[in-house]
Amino acid sequence: MKLTNHVRLYRQQHKWTQEQFAERIGVTRQTVISLEKGSYTPSLLLAMQIARVFDCPIEELFQLDEES
Repeated sequence: MKLTNHVRLYRQQHKWTQEQFAERIGVTRQTVISLEKGSYTPSLLLAMQIARVFDCPIEELFQLDEES
């Protein structure tokens, strides 16, 4: 299974830079870059923080896709 996300889309809709978003969720810009690329799977705590910052359900941001 693979975790996919829509973090980049939501960040861009809010017109935040990666640096601004990183400051809001308490991580580095490099973490945001990795998260948006899909090469980093956030902890549950971080995923919940991201959902809170965007004021949306966590399931709206992150989906678990089955790989064939």
